[in-house]
Amino acid sequence: MIGGLVAMFAGSAWARAALRYGVTVFAILLFLLALRRSGERAGRLSERLETMEKANDVQREMLEAAARRPRDCNELAQRLRDGDF
Repeated sequence: MIGGLVAMFAGSAWARAALRYGVTVFAILLFLLALRRSGERAGRLSERLETMEKANDVQREMLEAAARRPRDCNELAQRLRDGDF
């Protein structure tokens, strides 16, 4: 009984058209969801890159400041006398 109803429904032209459109809509929906996920992932990676660049800039500034520091007490005193500190 149920098999006959399913066969009758699947055999009709309207059912085949509805199934075709349904599958097309489902494929488009899956594509859009995958596109959204990849966009979110790209956004997170971009944010992570910006954070790493900021950290690298701070570290570079610290290294440059360390390279310009006075080497000993005499050099520190000389800089203080010259007003270059």
